[in-house]
Amino acid sequence: MTVEGTPAARVDGGLDEPTELEPEQGTLDLASPEDRHTLADWEAATAAVLRKSRRMKDDDPDSLVWKKLTRTTLDGIDVTPLGTASLLDDLSTSGRPTRSGDWDIRAHLRAHDGQDAKALNETALVDLNGGVTSLWLQVAADADLASLLHDVLLDLAPVVLDATDDQLALARVFLDVLGDTTPAPGTNLGGSGDSLVEVAQLAHERGVLGVVVDATAVHDRGASDAQELGWSVAAGADALRRLTGAGLSVDEAAGLIEFRYAATDDQFATIAKLRAARRLWARVVELSEGTTTTQRQHVVTSRPMMSTYDPYVNMLRTTVAAFAAGVGGADAVTVLPFDSPLGAPEVLGRRIARNTSALLISESHVAKVADPAGGSYAVEKLTDDLAVAGWAELGRIEEDGPAALEERIAEAAGKREVLVAKRRMPITGLTEFPHLAETRPERRADGAFDGVRRYGASFEALRDDPAMTPVFLSTLGTIAAHTARATFAANLLAAGGIAVEVAGATSGVDDLLAAYADQPVVCLAGSDTTYAEWGQEAITALRGAGARHVVLAGVSTGSASEAYGADDGFVLGVDALDFLTRTREKLA
Repeated sequence: MTVEGTPAARVDGGLDEPTELEPEQGTLDLASPEDRHTLADWEAATAAVLRKSRRMKDDDPDSLVWKKLTRTTLDGIDVTPLGTASLLDDLSTSGRPTRSGDWDIRAHLRAHDGQDAKALNETALVDLNGGVTSLWLQVAADADLASLLHDVLLDLAPVVLDATDDQLALARVFLDVLGDTTPAPGTNLGGSGDSLVEVAQLAHERGVLGVVVDATAVHDRGASDAQELGWSVAAGADALRRLTGAGLSVDEAAGLIEFRYAATDDQFATIAKLRAARRLWARVVELSEGTTTTQRQHVVTSRPMMSTYDPYVNMLRTTVAAFAAGVGGADAVTVLPFDSPLGAPEVLGRRIARNTSALLISESHVAKVADPAGGSYAVEKLTDDLAVAGWAELGRIEEDGPAALEERIAEAAGKREVLVAKRRMPITGLTEFPHLAETRPERRADGAFDGVRRYGASFEALRDDPAMTPVFLSTLGTIAAHTARATFAANLLAAGGIAVEVAGATSGVDDLLAAYADQPVVCLAGSDTTYAEWGQEAITALRGAGARHVVLAGVSTGSASEAYGADDGFVLGVDALDFLTRTREKLA
């Protein structure tokens, strides 16, 4: 498959925005005159907020807000802070999601050591009776499928196979269990790799899907959105080549394939990625002279975004991801249980997971509208940009090969880890608002997250090995004077597994020394005024009492040393991982 017909990527020198926030020509304007505002009004209001938060200087022009608030993705795509009609000028791609109605609520079942087929069957029946509409089975070829699928109505509930070893053997066993039953639409024998053609041929003969292109595999290793798209389309094109080479038509081959993507809590990026994937696949089939351009999508909430610490926050992440998957047009959605990073999920986790989709469908009515994000200036632009970037990635994969792709994935993962380290990509409960005294639920290991490059892995490693000695948090002044920086410092240190002992309200050096208990590392937290009045005196006194390493909250490392004689400092945007590692070394 060549990449002829590649959409031409635009190279813009800057942001070309309209001068007024006006409705498009021909649309009905319902805004009253006092509610009409120009783009300059928006820039002025936004600039005022940024100046108050010290992200802009008083003499900076209001138009600087575009640069300050534009976010650049790992794929180098600029996402502007405000969607305007001009974003739709010169788009390269088009197309909308094709799912109509509810999506398929798909539960993930994975066999692990110590769990027999009967136990899996009980779990499957609970899920199905609780609202799940299909099953994703990740089992070995020698699994007792007859027992595992006992009482499962295979004509109503699709089953998607995911063999951990011999795919062809598992497919044959499943077909034997299926017997004369007419399989439910969406049933998939799960062919991939070396056995793809043989499994797909069995599926074609039986009238079911036969191939899974699982892009979550590269997502789990750290791939960016465009890399996930490019890899999936390359793998899909390879499947078309192999299946048509075995005698199937392009449409027959395309009709056997289901694509699996990851959904993250970056909802707009997820929505755009799924919409872009359909456009890319339609283009591949078109270039292959096929007519079946619809792409069937199974979307799974991201494994890397989940955390083993404060795992209940994973419910929020997966809810946002499931919402984005539904809005993006997913045909089937698997919400991974909140406790799955800890091991085999239990009853509560599975119930919350399936209910997430049920609530979005039945109570929020997300599935009632086809392509609800369609027409949104920001989403349409991001969809187009991701489609162009994904197509370019497809070209690189076909030209450079898989080894070069792995290098690019590692580079993207490294960029993401820098964002996490600087807490520009915050992980609630881990890098932000950590709870050192939490008791995590215990789960039996099942290997489901083996090989997953979790976004917060470096911070989780620090939490797994907490510092044995606390930092003395030297709070200067009244509670009102020090609470902001003290809270900031305590949260930052807790993210690295470091506890604090707080001095409390103080009026001078004597109060600090009375609370000090010979900790090797002290962190001063107070207002700029308090630092200027007696910060240096406090540092000198604490060193005299035994402190070996002094840190200043709210002051950069260089300024902390030059102005106050401290050893280190930290401000918003600091490389938290580097700072915490240094601090732990001093504690040791």
